[in-house]
Amino acid sequence: MNKANKVNKANKDKTIYKRALKLAVPIMIQNGITNMVGLIDNIMVGSLGSESITAVSIVTQLIFVFNLAIFGGFSGPGIYGAQYYGKGDTEGFRNTVRIKHWIGLTVLIGSIFIFIFGGEFLIGLYLKGESEDVDPVVTMRLAKEYMSVMLWGLPFFVAGQIFTSSLRETGNSVKPMVSGIVSVSVDILFNYLLIYGNFGFPRLEVKGAAVATVIALITEALTIIIWSFATKKKHTFLQGLYRTLLLKGAVAWKLLKKSIPIFFNELLWAAGLAVLTQCYSMRGLDIVAGINISNALCNLFNVVFVALGNAVGILTGQTLGASKYEQAKKDSFRLVRFTAVICVILAAGLISISRLFPSFYNTTDVIKDYAGDFIIITALFFPVQGILNSLYFTLRSGGKTFVTFLFDSVYSWALPVPCAFLLCKFTAVPILAVYAVIQAADLIKVVIGSILIRRGVWISNLAEEEKDLARGNAS
Repeated sequence: MNKANKVNKANKDKTIYKRALKLAVPIMIQNGITNMVGLIDNIMVGSLGSESITAVSIVTQLIFVFNLAIFGGFSGPGIYGAQYYGKGDTEGFRNTVRIKHWIGLTVLIGSIFIFIFGGEFLIGLYLKGESEDVDPVVTMRLAKEYMSVMLWGLPFFVAGQIFTSSLRETGNSVKPMVSGIVSVSVDILFNYLLIYGNFGFPRLEVKGAAVATVIALITEALTIIIWSFATKKKHTFLQGLYRTLLLKGAVAWKLLKKSIPIFFNELLWAAGLAVLTQCYSMRGLDIVAGINISNALCNLFNVVFVALGNAVGILTGQTLGASKYEQAKKDSFRLVRFTAVICVILAAGLISISRLFPSFYNTTDVIKDYAGDFIIITALFFPVQGILNSLYFTLRSGGKTFVTFLFDSVYSWALPVPCAFLLCKFTAVPILAVYAVIQAADLIKVVIGSILIRRGVWISNLAEEEKDLARGNAS
Protein backbone atom coordinates (compact mmCIF):
# COMPACT_ATOMS: atom_id res chain seq x y z
CA MET A 1 0.00 0.00 0.00
CA ASN A 2 1.57 3.34 -1.08
CA LYS A 3 1.55 6.50 1.01
CA ALA A 4 -1.42 8.07 -0.80
CA ASN A 5 -3.54 4.97 -0.23
CA LYS A 6 -2.58 4.87 3.44
CA VAL A 7 -3.62 8.51 3.89
CA ASN A 8 -6.89 7.87 2.06
CA LYS A 9 -7.61 4.84 4.27
CA ALA A 10 -6.82 6.81 7.42
CA ASN A 11 -9.19 9.59 6.34
CA LYS A 12 -11.97 7.08 5.69
CA ASP A 13 -11.38 5.53 9.11
CA LYS A 14 -11.66 8.94 10.79
CA THR A 15 -14.81 9.76 8.83
CA ILE A 16 -16.68 6.61 9.83
CA TYR A 17 -15.52 6.98 13.45
CA LYS A 18 -16.82 10.56 13.53
CA ARG A 19 -20.15 9.53 12.02
CA ALA A 20 -20.48 6.69 14.50
CA LEU A 21 -19.66 8.92 17.47
CA LYS A 22 -22.00 11.68 16.26
CA LEU A 23 -24.84 9.18 16.31
CA ALA A 24 -23.71 7.14 19.30
CA VAL A 25 -22.73 9.87 21.77
CA PRO A 26 -26.30 11.19 22.30
CA ILE A 27 -27.44 7.58 22.76
CA MET A 28 -24.59 7.06 25.23
CA ILE A 29 -25.60 10.17 27.13
CA GLN A 30 -29.27 9.21 27.23
CA ASN A 31 -28.65 5.59 28.20
CA GLY A 32 -25.81 6.60 30.51
CA ILE A 33 -28.01 9.01 32.42
CA THR A 34 -30.80 6.44 32.51
CA ASN A 35 -28.44 3.81 33.88
CA MET A 36 -26.96 6.32 36.30
CA VAL A 37 -30.44 6.82 37.67
CA GLY A 38 -30.86 3.06 37.79
CA LEU A 39 -27.62 3.00 39.72
CA ILE A 40 -28.82 5.66 42.14
CA ASP A 41 -32.17 3.85 42.49
CA ASN A 42 -30.26 0.66 43.19
CA ILE A 43 -28.16 2.27 45.90
CA MET A 44 -31.22 3.95 47.45
CA VAL A 45 -33.13 0.67 47.53
CA GLY A 46 -29.98 -1.10 48.69
CA SER A 47 -29.95 1.11 51.76
CA LEU A 48 -33.25 -0.53 52.80
CA GLY A 49 -31.62 -3.96 53.23
CA SER A 50 -30.79 -7.19 51.41
CA GLU A 51 -34.42 -8.31 50.93
CA SER A 52 -35.32 -5.04 49.22
CA ILE A 53 -32.41 -5.10 46.79
CA THR A 54 -33.00 -8.78 45.98
CA ALA A 55 -36.73 -8.20 45.37
CA VAL A 56 -36.12 -5.27 43.03
CA SER A 57 -33.37 -7.23 41.27
CA ILE A 58 -35.68 -10.14 40.50
CA VAL A 59 -38.52 -7.99 39.15
CA THR A 60 -36.09 -5.85 37.16
CA GLN A 61 -34.73 -9.01 35.53
CA LEU A 62 -38.27 -10.07 34.53
CA ILE A 63 -39.22 -6.63 33.16
CA PHE A 64 -35.94 -6.58 31.27
CA VAL A 65 -37.30 -9.51 29.24
CA PHE A 66 -40.34 -7.37 28.35
CA ASN A 67 -38.14 -4.40 27.43
CA LEU A 68 -36.02 -6.47 25.07
CA ALA A 69 -39.13 -8.05 23.55
CA ILE A 70 -40.22 -4.51 22.63
CA PHE A 71 -36.76 -3.64 21.30
CA GLY A 72 -36.75 -6.86 19.29
CA GLY A 73 -40.24 -6.29 17.93
CA PHE A 74 -39.32 -2.79 16.79
CA SER A 75 -35.95 -3.81 15.36
CA GLY A 76 -37.40 -5.61 12.33
CA PRO A 77 -39.24 -2.53 11.07
CA GLY A 78 -36.18 -0.54 12.14
CA ILE A 79 -33.99 -2.40 9.64
CA TYR A 80 -36.33 -1.30 6.88
CA GLY A 81 -36.58 2.15 8.45
CA ALA A 82 -32.84 2.84 8.32
CA GLN A 83 -32.63 1.62 4.72
CA TYR A 84 -35.74 3.52 3.59
CA TYR A 85 -34.42 6.67 5.20
CA GLY A 86 -31.09 6.14 3.43
CA LYS A 87 -33.01 5.80 0.15
CA GLY A 88 -35.25 8.82 0.87
CA ASP A 89 -38.51 6.84 0.83
CA THR A 90 -40.77 8.60 3.35
CA GLU A 91 -43.94 6.54 2.87
CA GLY A 92 -42.03 3.31 3.34
CA PHE A 93 -40.62 4.74 6.56
CA ARG A 94 -44.14 5.66 7.74
CA ASN A 95 -45.25 2.08 7.29
CA THR A 96 -42.43 0.86 9.52
CA VAL A 97 -43.58 3.28 12.24
CA ARG A 98 -47.21 2.20 11.87
CA ILE A 99 -46.50 -1.47 12.34
CA LYS A 100 -44.53 -0.70 15.51
CA HIS A 101 -47.82 0.40 17.07
CA TRP A 102 -49.38 -3.01 16.42
CA ILE A 103 -46.32 -4.95 17.54
CA GLY A 104 -46.05 -2.87 20.72
CA LEU A 105 -49.74 -3.35 21.59
CA THR A 106 -49.55 -7.11 21.07
CA VAL A 107 -46.43 -7.53 23.23
CA LEU A 108 -47.86 -5.22 25.89
CA ILE A 109 -51.14 -7.11 26.29
CA GLY A 110 -49.42 -10.50 26.36
CA SER A 111 -46.81 -9.37 28.88
CA ILE A 112 -49.27 -7.77 31.30
CA PHE A 113 -51.34 -10.97 31.23
CA ILE A 114 -48.25 -13.06 32.07
CA PHE A 115 -47.10 -10.73 34.85
CA ILE A 116 -50.54 -10.54 36.47
CA PHE A 117 -51.31 -14.25 36.45
CA GLY A 118 -47.79 -15.71 36.53
CA GLY A 119 -45.78 -13.07 38.37
CA GLU A 120 -45.64 -14.88 41.70
CA PHE A 121 -44.53 -18.10 40.02
CA LEU A 122 -41.78 -16.32 38.07
CA ILE A 123 -40.50 -14.52 41.15
CA GLY A 124 -40.54 -17.79 43.09
CA LEU A 125 -38.12 -19.36 40.61
CA TYR A 126 -35.39 -17.10 42.00
CA LEU A 127 -36.11 -17.91 45.66
CA LYS A 128 -35.03 -21.57 45.66
CA GLY A 129 -31.53 -21.01 46.98
CA GLU A 130 -30.55 -20.91 50.64
CA SER A 131 -29.37 -17.82 52.48
CA GLU A 132 -28.81 -16.92 56.12
CA ASP A 133 -29.11 -13.20 55.41
CA VAL A 134 -32.06 -12.93 52.97
CA ASP A 135 -35.61 -13.89 54.01
CA PRO A 136 -37.42 -15.40 50.97
CA VAL A 137 -40.89 -14.66 52.37
CA VAL A 138 -40.14 -10.96 52.85
CA THR A 139 -38.42 -10.86 49.46
CA MET A 140 -41.50 -12.35 47.75
CA ARG A 141 -43.80 -9.79 49.38
CA LEU A 142 -41.61 -6.86 48.35
CA ALA A 143 -41.14 -8.18 44.81
CA LYS A 144 -44.90 -8.55 44.27
CA GLU A 145 -45.46 -5.04 45.64
CA TYR A 146 -42.81 -3.62 43.30
CA MET A 147 -44.13 -5.46 40.24
CA SER A 148 -47.76 -4.43 40.83
CA VAL A 149 -46.78 -0.77 40.48
CA MET A 150 -44.28 -1.21 37.63
CA LEU A 151 -46.95 -2.67 35.36
CA TRP A 152 -48.59 0.78 35.10
CA GLY A 153 -45.49 2.13 33.38
CA LEU A 154 -45.27 -0.47 30.62
CA PRO A 155 -47.76 1.21 28.18
CA PHE A 156 -45.82 4.48 28.42
CA PHE A 157 -42.54 2.67 27.83
CA VAL A 158 -43.97 1.21 24.60
CA ALA A 159 -45.31 4.57 23.40
CA GLY A 160 -42.01 6.29 24.06
CA GLN A 161 -39.97 3.61 22.31
CA ILE A 162 -42.05 3.86 19.12
CA PHE A 163 -40.90 7.45 18.65
CA THR A 164 -37.43 7.08 20.15
CA SER A 165 -36.49 4.17 17.88
CA SER A 166 -37.98 5.85 14.78
CA LEU A 167 -36.13 9.12 15.34
CA ARG A 168 -32.86 7.25 15.82
CA GLU A 169 -33.38 5.43 12.52
CA THR A 170 -33.39 8.85 10.82
CA GLY A 171 -30.07 9.61 12.51
CA ASN A 172 -31.67 11.94 15.08
CA SER A 173 -30.68 10.81 18.54
CA VAL A 174 -30.74 14.23 20.24
CA LYS A 175 -34.48 14.38 20.98
CA PRO A 176 -34.47 10.92 22.61
CA MET A 177 -31.43 12.01 24.61
CA VAL A 178 -33.14 15.16 25.92
CA SER A 179 -36.36 13.32 26.77
CA GLY A 180 -34.26 10.75 28.59
CA ILE A 181 -32.53 13.47 30.62
CA VAL A 182 -35.91 14.96 31.60
CA SER A 183 -37.17 11.51 32.59
CA VAL A 184 -34.09 10.79 34.66
CA SER A 185 -34.37 14.08 36.54
CA VAL A 186 -37.98 13.27 37.43
CA ASP A 187 -36.99 9.77 38.53
CA ILE A 188 -34.25 11.00 40.86
CA LEU A 189 -36.54 13.59 42.40
CA PHE A 190 -39.41 11.22 43.13
CA ASN A 191 -37.10 8.46 44.33
CA TYR A 192 -35.72 10.85 46.90
CA LEU A 193 -39.21 11.93 47.93
CA LEU A 194 -41.01 8.58 47.94
CA ILE A 195 -38.46 5.99 49.02
CA TYR A 196 -37.57 7.83 52.23
CA GLY A 197 -40.63 10.09 52.66
CA ASN A 198 -38.82 13.41 52.40
CA PHE A 199 -40.54 16.85 52.44
CA GLY A 200 -43.83 15.49 53.73
CA PHE A 201 -44.23 12.74 51.11
CA PRO A 202 -45.20 9.25 52.32
CA ARG A 203 -42.32 6.82 53.00
CA LEU A 204 -43.11 4.05 50.49
CA GLU A 205 -39.66 2.41 50.33
CA VAL A 206 -39.62 -0.27 47.56
CA LYS A 207 -43.08 0.75 46.35
CA GLY A 208 -41.88 4.36 46.19
CA ALA A 209 -39.05 3.37 43.85
CA ALA A 210 -41.60 1.78 41.52
CA VAL A 211 -43.92 4.82 41.61
CA ALA A 212 -40.98 7.11 40.78
CA THR A 213 -40.04 4.92 37.81
CA VAL A 214 -43.61 4.96 36.46
CA ILE A 215 -43.80 8.76 36.74
CA ALA A 216 -40.48 8.99 34.89
CA LEU A 217 -41.69 6.71 32.08
CA ILE A 218 -44.83 8.81 31.64
CA THR A 219 -42.72 11.98 31.51
CA GLU A 220 -40.32 10.53 28.93
CA ALA A 221 -43.11 9.32 26.64
CA LEU A 222 -45.00 12.62 26.72
CA THR A 223 -41.81 14.65 26.17
CA ILE A 224 -40.65 12.73 23.09
CA ILE A 225 -44.12 12.52 21.51
CA ILE A 226 -45.13 16.16 22.04
CA TRP A 227 -41.72 17.47 20.96
CA SER A 228 -41.68 15.28 17.85
CA PHE A 229 -45.05 16.54 16.64
CA ALA A 230 -44.14 20.11 17.48
CA THR A 231 -41.29 19.80 14.95
CA LYS A 232 -43.02 17.58 12.38
CA LYS A 233 -42.03 19.92 9.55
CA LYS A 234 -38.53 18.62 10.10
CA HIS A 235 -39.61 15.02 10.65
CA THR A 236 -41.69 14.60 7.52
CA PHE A 237 -42.63 10.99 8.28
CA LEU A 238 -44.92 12.29 11.03
CA GLN A 239 -46.99 14.19 8.48
CA GLY A 240 -49.94 11.94 7.69
CA LEU A 241 -48.66 9.17 9.96
CA TYR A 242 -52.04 8.74 11.63
CA ARG A 243 -54.04 9.11 8.46
CA THR A 244 -54.36 5.39 8.98
CA LEU A 245 -52.69 2.76 11.12
CA LEU A 246 -53.94 -0.04 8.92
CA LEU A 247 -51.56 -1.79 6.56
CA LYS A 248 -52.37 -4.14 3.73
CA GLY A 249 -51.61 -7.77 4.45
CA ALA A 250 -48.74 -7.97 1.97
CA VAL A 251 -47.10 -4.86 3.40
CA ALA A 252 -47.48 -6.02 6.99
CA TRP A 253 -46.13 -9.48 6.22
CA LYS A 254 -43.02 -8.18 4.46
CA LEU A 255 -42.24 -6.11 7.54
CA LEU A 256 -43.11 -8.87 9.99
CA LYS A 257 -40.93 -11.41 8.18
CA LYS A 258 -37.93 -9.48 9.45
CA SER A 259 -39.49 -8.60 12.80
CA ILE A 260 -40.52 -12.06 13.99
CA PRO A 261 -37.02 -13.61 14.14
CA ILE A 262 -35.60 -10.51 15.87
CA PHE A 263 -38.53 -10.39 18.31
CA PHE A 264 -38.00 -14.01 19.32
CA ASN A 265 -34.26 -13.49 19.35
CA GLU A 266 -34.44 -10.59 21.81
CA LEU A 267 -37.14 -12.34 23.85
CA LEU A 268 -35.21 -15.60 24.10
CA TRP A 269 -31.90 -13.85 24.66
CA ALA A 270 -33.33 -11.82 27.55
CA ALA A 271 -35.10 -14.92 28.87
CA GLY A 272 -31.77 -16.71 28.65
CA LEU A 273 -30.16 -14.06 30.85
CA ALA A 274 -33.03 -14.41 33.32
CA VAL A 275 -32.57 -18.19 33.37
CA LEU A 276 -28.82 -17.80 33.87
CA THR A 277 -29.51 -15.65 36.93
CA GLN A 278 -31.99 -18.25 38.13
CA CYS A 279 -29.30 -20.93 37.72
CA TYR A 280 -26.85 -18.85 39.74
CA SER A 281 -29.53 -18.38 42.42
CA MET A 282 -29.39 -22.13 43.10
CA ARG A 283 -26.17 -21.35 44.97
CA GLY A 284 -27.98 -18.90 47.26
CA LEU A 285 -29.90 -15.61 47.32
CA ASP A 286 -26.63 -13.87 48.21
CA ILE A 287 -25.54 -14.56 44.63
CA VAL A 288 -28.63 -12.80 43.22
CA ALA A 289 -27.95 -9.72 45.34
CA GLY A 290 -24.26 -9.74 44.36
CA ILE A 291 -25.05 -10.00 40.64
CA ASN A 292 -27.59 -7.18 40.97
CA ILE A 293 -24.99 -4.85 42.49
CA SER A 294 -22.50 -5.85 39.78
CA ASN A 295 -25.03 -5.29 36.99
CA ALA A 296 -25.99 -1.86 38.34
CA LEU A 297 -22.41 -0.65 37.79
CA CYS A 298 -21.55 -2.66 34.67
CA ASN A 299 -24.72 -1.49 32.90
CA LEU A 300 -23.53 2.08 33.36
CA PHE A 301 -20.32 1.26 31.50
CA ASN A 302 -21.76 -0.94 28.78
CA VAL A 303 -23.96 1.89 27.43
CA VAL A 304 -20.89 2.86 25.41
CA PHE A 305 -20.63 -0.31 23.34
CA VAL A 306 -24.43 -0.70 23.19
CA ALA A 307 -24.71 2.80 21.70
CA LEU A 308 -21.88 2.07 19.27
CA GLY A 309 -23.67 -1.13 18.26
CA ASN A 310 -26.81 0.88 17.49
CA ALA A 311 -24.72 3.30 15.46
CA VAL A 312 -23.12 0.40 13.56
CA GLY A 313 -26.56 -0.98 12.64
CA ILE A 314 -27.98 2.37 11.55
CA LEU A 315 -24.94 3.54 9.56
CA THR A 316 -24.46 0.17 7.89
CA GLY A 317 -28.18 -0.01 7.08
CA GLN A 318 -28.12 3.44 5.49
CA THR A 319 -25.03 2.51 3.46
CA LEU A 320 -26.68 -0.71 2.26
CA GLY A 321 -29.82 1.25 1.39
CA ALA A 322 -27.64 3.43 -0.85
CA SER A 323 -26.29 0.22 -2.51
CA LYS A 324 -22.70 0.83 -1.30
CA TYR A 325 -22.03 -2.80 -0.39
CA GLU A 326 -18.24 -2.88 -0.27
CA GLN A 327 -18.18 0.33 1.72
CA ALA A 328 -20.62 -1.19 4.24
CA LYS A 329 -18.39 -4.23 4.65
CA LYS A 330 -15.24 -2.17 5.19
CA ASP A 331 -17.00 0.18 7.60
CA SER A 332 -18.32 -2.70 9.68
CA PHE A 333 -14.81 -4.02 10.38
CA ARG A 334 -13.51 -0.54 11.18
CA LEU A 335 -16.29 -0.04 13.70
CA VAL A 336 -15.80 -3.47 15.29
CA ARG A 337 -12.12 -2.69 15.90
CA PHE A 338 -12.99 0.79 17.16
CA THR A 339 -15.48 -0.65 19.66
CA ALA A 340 -12.99 -3.25 20.91
CA VAL A 341 -10.36 -0.60 21.70
CA ILE A 342 -12.86 1.54 23.61
CA CYS A 343 -14.02 -1.50 25.60
CA VAL A 344 -10.47 -2.22 26.79
CA ILE A 345 -10.39 1.29 28.30
CA LEU A 346 -13.82 0.77 29.88
CA ALA A 347 -12.72 -2.54 31.40
CA ALA A 348 -9.73 -0.90 33.08
CA GLY A 349 -11.96 1.78 34.61
CA LEU A 350 -14.46 -0.79 35.83
CA ILE A 351 -11.83 -2.94 37.53
CA SER A 352 -10.35 0.09 39.26
CA ILE A 353 -13.58 0.72 41.23
CA SER A 354 -14.73 -2.90 41.61
CA ARG A 355 -14.03 -3.01 45.36
CA LEU A 356 -15.14 0.51 46.18
CA PHE A 357 -18.59 0.46 44.60
CA PRO A 358 -20.20 -2.37 46.66
CA SER A 359 -19.34 -0.51 49.87
CA PHE A 360 -22.17 1.96 49.12
CA TYR A 361 -24.76 -0.76 49.82
CA ASN A 362 -26.28 -1.56 53.22
CA THR A 363 -25.79 -5.30 52.91
CA THR A 364 -23.55 -8.11 54.17
CA ASP A 365 -19.81 -8.40 53.53
CA VAL A 366 -20.41 -11.70 51.74
CA ILE A 367 -22.71 -10.02 49.20
CA LYS A 368 -20.28 -7.11 48.78
CA ASP A 369 -17.41 -9.53 48.08
CA TYR A 370 -19.47 -11.41 45.53
CA ALA A 371 -20.43 -8.13 43.86
CA GLY A 372 -16.79 -7.02 43.54
CA ASP A 373 -15.75 -10.38 42.06
CA PHE A 374 -18.60 -10.35 39.55
CA ILE A 375 -17.64 -6.81 38.48
CA ILE A 376 -14.03 -7.86 37.80
CA ILE A 377 -15.04 -10.95 35.80
CA THR A 378 -17.56 -8.95 33.75
CA ALA A 379 -14.97 -6.25 33.07
CA LEU A 380 -12.41 -8.75 31.80
CA PHE A 381 -14.86 -9.82 29.10
CA PHE A 382 -16.01 -6.30 28.15
CA PRO A 383 -14.00 -6.26 24.89
CA VAL A 384 -15.61 -9.57 23.91
CA GLN A 385 -19.09 -8.18 24.59
CA GLY A 386 -18.33 -5.00 22.65
CA ILE A 387 -17.14 -6.95 19.60
CA LEU A 388 -20.17 -9.24 19.78
CA ASN A 389 -22.54 -6.30 19.96
CA SER A 390 -21.04 -4.73 16.84
CA LEU A 391 -21.07 -8.05 14.97
CA TYR A 392 -24.70 -8.62 15.90
CA PHE A 393 -25.90 -5.21 14.68
CA THR A 394 -23.88 -5.57 11.48
CA LEU A 395 -25.48 -8.92 10.70
CA ARG A 396 -28.91 -7.50 11.47
CA SER A 397 -28.48 -4.37 9.33
CA GLY A 398 -28.76 -6.40 6.13
CA GLY A 399 -32.04 -7.99 7.17
CA LYS A 400 -30.61 -11.49 7.71
CA THR A 401 -32.70 -11.84 10.83
CA PHE A 402 -32.82 -15.62 10.88
CA VAL A 403 -29.01 -15.70 10.83
CA THR A 404 -28.90 -13.34 13.82
CA PHE A 405 -31.53 -15.49 15.55
CA LEU A 406 -29.26 -18.53 15.26
CA PHE A 407 -26.16 -16.50 16.09
CA ASP A 408 -27.57 -14.90 19.24
CA SER A 409 -30.41 -16.53 21.15
CA VAL A 410 -30.20 -20.07 19.77
CA TYR A 411 -26.52 -20.14 20.68
CA SER A 412 -27.32 -18.84 24.18
CA TRP A 413 -29.84 -21.60 24.83
CA ALA A 414 -27.67 -24.27 23.20
CA LEU A 415 -24.50 -23.65 25.22
CA PRO A 416 -24.37 -21.10 28.09
CA VAL A 417 -27.80 -21.86 29.63
CA PRO A 418 -27.47 -25.67 29.84
CA CYS A 419 -23.83 -25.30 30.86
CA ALA A 420 -24.75 -22.98 33.76
CA PHE A 421 -27.59 -25.28 34.85
CA LEU A 422 -25.42 -28.39 34.88
CA LEU A 423 -22.51 -26.70 36.66
CA CYS A 424 -24.72 -25.07 39.31
CA LYS A 425 -27.01 -28.04 39.88
CA PHE A 426 -24.72 -31.05 39.68
CA THR A 427 -21.19 -29.87 40.49
CA ALA A 428 -19.33 -28.16 43.30
CA VAL A 429 -17.51 -25.78 40.95
CA PRO A 430 -17.29 -22.38 42.72
CA ILE A 431 -19.90 -19.90 41.48
CA LEU A 432 -17.25 -17.39 40.37
CA ALA A 433 -15.63 -20.04 38.17
CA VAL A 434 -19.04 -20.93 36.71
CA TYR A 435 -19.71 -17.25 35.97
CA ALA A 436 -16.32 -16.90 34.24
CA VAL A 437 -16.88 -20.03 32.13
CA ILE A 438 -20.24 -18.70 30.90
CA GLN A 439 -18.66 -15.36 30.00
CA ALA A 440 -15.83 -17.10 28.16
CA ALA A 441 -18.30 -19.12 26.07
CA ASP A 442 -18.97 -15.94 24.07
CA LEU A 443 -15.51 -16.21 22.52
CA ILE A 444 -16.94 -18.92 20.28
CA LYS A 445 -19.59 -16.46 19.08
CA VAL A 446 -16.91 -13.91 18.21
CA VAL A 447 -15.24 -16.42 15.90
CA ILE A 448 -18.55 -17.38 14.26
CA GLY A 449 -19.64 -13.75 13.84
CA SER A 450 -16.33 -12.68 12.33
CA ILE A 451 -16.54 -15.45 9.73
CA LEU A 452 -20.11 -14.48 8.80
CA ILE A 453 -19.19 -10.80 8.42
CA ARG A 454 -16.11 -11.56 6.34
CA ARG A 455 -18.10 -13.78 3.98
CA GLY A 456 -20.68 -11.02 3.48
CA VAL A 457 -23.69 -13.28 3.98
CA TRP A 458 -25.49 -10.37 5.69
CA ILE A 459 -25.26 -7.91 2.79
CA SER A 460 -28.56 -7.02 1.11
CA ASN A 461 -30.51 -3.91 0.12
CA LEU A 462 -34.03 -4.31 1.47
CA ALA A 463 -35.09 -0.91 0.21
CA GLU A 464 -34.31 -2.02 -3.34
CA GLU A 465 -35.48 -5.63 -3.04
CA GLU A 466 -38.80 -4.54 -1.54
CA LYS A 467 -39.21 -1.31 -3.51
CA ASP A 468 -42.95 -1.86 -3.86
CA LEU A 469 -43.40 -2.05 -0.07
CA ALA A 470 -43.85 1.65 0.51
CA ARG A 471 -46.50 1.97 -2.18
CA GLY A 472 -48.41 -1.18 -1.27
CA ASN A 473 -50.27 0.47 1.58
CA ALA A 474 -51.24 3.50 -0.44
CA SER A 475 -52.47 1.71 -3.60
